[in-house]
Parts: sequence; structure tokens; C-alpha cells
Amino acid sequence: MESLRVALGNRAYPIHIGAGALDEAALYAPHHRGSAAIVSNDVVSPLYMQRVRRALEASGARVIEIVIDDGEQAKRWENVDRICDAMLAARCGRDTLMVALGGGVVGDLAGFTASVYQRGVEYLQVPTTLLAQVDSSVGGKTAINHPRGKNLIGAFHQPRAVISDTATLDTLADRELRAGLAEVIKHAAALDLPFFEWLESRIDELLARKAEAIAYAVRRCCELKAAVVAADEKESGERALLNFGHTFGHAIEAGAGYGQWLHGEAVAAGMVMASELSARLGLIGAREMERLRRLIERAGLPVRGPAMGAARMLELMAVDKKSQAGQLRFVVLQSIGRAEVRGGVDEAMVGAAVVAASH
Repeated sequence: MESLRVALGNRAYPIHIGAGALDEAALYAPHHRGSAAIVSNDVVSPLYMQRVRRALEASGARVIEIVIDDGEQAKRWENVDRICDAMLAARCGRDTLMVALGGGVVGDLAGFTASVYQRGVEYLQVPTTLLAQVDSSVGGKTAINHPRGKNLIGAFHQPRAVISDTATLDTLADRELRAGLAEVIKHAAALDLPFFEWLESRIDELLARKAEAIAYAVRRCCELKAAVVAADEKESGERALLNFGHTFGHAIEAGAGYGQWLHGEAVAAGMVMASELSARLGLIGAREMERLRRLIERAGLPVRGPAMGAARMLELMAVDKKSQAGQLRFVVLQSIGRAEVRGGVDEAMVGAAVVAASH
């Protein structure tokens, strides 16, 4: 078991990483003797709900279980209402601890509900997918989707702790594992050249689920993200670098229909589009573009976006949260391992990058 810390003053919290973490009642400490509401989905719940329930009960909690449907489409208002209804029916007060048991969808939905239920309750992130363990469970971003765009309704609400049991990845579908690798690649491409080089040499081990490689990738991503979040909790500066590939990726998800592309798949194609834009801005060359594209391809991820057209992509990106004064900002690469945020980019150049990466 390894532990990291997200340094946010009196809202600091630990990230616990290791096989078997689900069963460690001490990780749910300080002991919680109020109510605990576990939110999970119908795929993860049969696998892990009872283990987490036992750990919470061992820490003194009265536990209720709330199960939602699997998939990106679950991130909607109706499920916020459903979770709140279940908690109210169980007489869960403001001392309730909410537990998000699942992937990024469960974490975002449960975290957002925790931020608004009775003006806010504490919650734990217990991620069971690679994508959630390396990215979405850390940093306090919570949200649901809107028909006009992904994650447009949300709040910053930091968890009490993140408990990442890497053994849960053994039951993860291959497609979901690959989607998680997109976020691993994103961290390296945007922030850490040595980590990118490590991925180039170890991507086959990650695909084969070698425990040592998986543990290192999870830990390194959490280290990188924890440092960024501590420096820029609410994404006013440096934290925006973690959105590399996401402006394009979110547009792909919304345009194709939520659930058609997994988030990591859309981010993978989005990183290729962002690298195309970086090259057109004169920041990187063909060799660096191909190096990134090749790693994404080796991870079994898409390197081409859907043929929805540049005009539709620009329309979808227009509501992106990273806009300022109505102007889109893009995370682009100065080099592999070093990203920057660039505003004022000509729409024709963006459209050309989209077209080049979609054919």
C-alpha cells in the first residue's frame, strides 16, 4: 500500500493505492459512525459492493446502497434526484458520508450529488477503473452532462480520501482498460517527458495488466495530478494543462452521442487533433506528432476522430468550459512533456486540424 497527499490546507486528503485496499477498514478513517451511502452501478455493484459495505460497517457506519445504470448517459439530473430521494428516504443527514464506488461516471455523479445534498456532505472516491484511478477520482471535479455539452453542470468538491484498489482492474474490460490508458498518456504528454518515455517502453506491460507497471502508472499519474491540483485547485491556470485532448474529445463525445465513444477513446482522438493544431501553430514537428500518435495507436486507441465535420466540431466546442470571453482556448504541446494553453487560435486552423485528424 502506498499513500500520497493532495496538499490543500485544511481540505488536504490522502490517495491510497494498492491491491486489497477495498477491504482496509482503516482507510475509511476517521471512523464514521453516521450514515454512509454507497453509490455504484449495476456492473460494479455485484463485484465489490459488499466488500466496501463490510469495511464501512467495520468503521462504524450505517450503510445504504444506491445502484444506478452503467454508462455515460447516467450522468444526468434524474440520477441526482434518484440518489437524493434514496438518501432522504433513509434519513441521511448532513453527517452522511457518500461513497463513489465505480468509474469516472459514478465518481462524477456521486461527487456532484454530495456537493449539493443538504448543501454538501463529505464523500470518498473509490475508483474501480484505470481512468478513474489515474485521473477523475483526484482533484474534486464533479459534474453531470447537459445535452449541449459534457460536464457543463458541476462543482469543485474535494473528497475526504481516494481509495484505489489496483486489484479491481483485473475485472476491467479490455476496452475500458485501453480508455484509461488515454488519460495515462495525456499526463505524460502534457507534463512529463521521462514518464512518456517510460510508457513507450512499457505500454505492452500495461496492456497485459502487469501489476508492477499498473501500480507505477497509477502512482505517477496521481503524483502529477496532486501537484497540479495543489497549485491550482479551480483551474485558473496550470490545472488547465490536464485538459490536453479534452476540448476536442468532449466535442466528439457530445456529437457522437454519450456512450458511443468512451471518454478515453474520445480523448485519444482529441490528443491527435491537439497535436495537429500544435504543429500548425509551429510548436512541434512531424516527428513529435508521430511519436504521440504511435503511442496512442499501440495502446489500442483511436487516432482518427469521427467524420462529423469541422463546422459541427467547432459548434460543439463553442460551449467548452475552457472558453474565456467567448473565445476558445486550446491545450497544445510545446514539446512532448510540456503543454501550454493557447487562446486566440484561428477557427480555420482549428478546423483544418480536425479534418486532418479525421480522415
